[in-house]
Amino acid sequence: MTQPEDPALVRVLDVDGTFAPSAAAEPYLDLIDALTDAQLETFYRDMVVIRAIDQQATNLQRQGQLALWPPSLGQEAAQVGSARAARTQDHIFPSYREHVVTRIRGVDPVDIIKIMRCVSNGGWDPTDPANGNTHIYTLVLGSQTLHATGYGMGLVFDERCGTGDPEKDEAVIVYYGDGASSQGDVHESMVFAASFRTPEVFFLQNNQWAISVPVATQSPTPLHLRGAGYGMPSHVVDGNDVLASYAVTRRAMDEARAGAGPQAIEAMTYRLGAHTTSDDPTKYRTTEEEESWRRRDPIARMRAYLVGRGAAASVFDEIDAEAAAAADDLRVRSRDLVAPDRDVIFSHVYSDPHPLMDEQRQWLADYEASFEEGAR
Repeated sequence: MTQPEDPALVRVLDVDGTFAPSAAAEPYLDLIDALTDAQLETFYRDMVVIRAIDQQATNLQRQGQLALWPPSLGQEAAQVGSARAARTQDHIFPSYREHVVTRIRGVDPVDIIKIMRCVSNGGWDPTDPANGNTHIYTLVLGSQTLHATGYGMGLVFDERCGTGDPEKDEAVIVYYGDGASSQGDVHESMVFAASFRTPEVFFLQNNQWAISVPVATQSPTPLHLRGAGYGMPSHVVDGNDVLASYAVTRRAMDEARAGAGPQAIEAMTYRLGAHTTSDDPTKYRTTEEEESWRRRDPIARMRAYLVGRGAAASVFDEIDAEAAAAADDLRVRSRDLVAPDRDVIFSHVYSDPHPLMDEQRQWLADYEASFEEGAR
């Protein structure tokens, strides 16, 4: 159900973990060569730990602890590579599956659990420096691209990009999927991004399925060409290759930050799990297709590469232990979450106190009081 491989595809690691850059990857090899062993191991660590957290969250939902969970299984390389390519001052606009992106930026994974457990409307405070300029999850498909473009326009107006200072210039990266790429919001955001030359990277994770609709039905042409149609440089990368994802995103973000305008990246990956825990992918895709993508697993690929570079077995043992501990910590703290006070639903509706909110708050209090024993 996938489209034929694009000759423009940037791939650094082959599916067996060998270093075998595609022709399109040649311009990025300087960025790969500059990576240290510690950075490479961090990429692997990020992927392993988040997969353990993701699987634990899926289990929590199955046990009735969460209302919903959107798994990121199989998409770890696209997310880790791109997130590690951003600088501290950059702003991140996720969709609702970018669990490792948020974790890399400093967001506590339990804050995502709060959303899915229905004890928080947002999960975390994007203005808190500890959260690394990470804006909150957006469940309305594609709307985050408008938010990102609007923020990018603000960076242009405020002259916070293109000044020539890489330590201060800012950029934004926005994540969305192949299904969201057909939303009008995405195309409107690209119009404004191109017109105002926002310092922005549109990062499309093509996981091959918009719930039950295959990408071949969604578009007869490669999705990255949509960005090119708006006049922005567009790239396609092997989304299961963390090095390719890192290198292409790093260069695109650096150029956007320097004032070159927006760019688009399509990461070819696969959603190995369900769209969400309310979905049953066996109804619309085959075991053969899933197995073909399991053989391209991003974690196994990176592990093989590290082994080939001489990484010690102790490195993998330590990472596995860290992943198990992170999953256990998530389970314990998730089960300890309690429902917030009912008044929280009236907070932040308006920036200032509002009489309508006071009226509705009082109505709810009176309504709940009517159920008390002896009430008439």
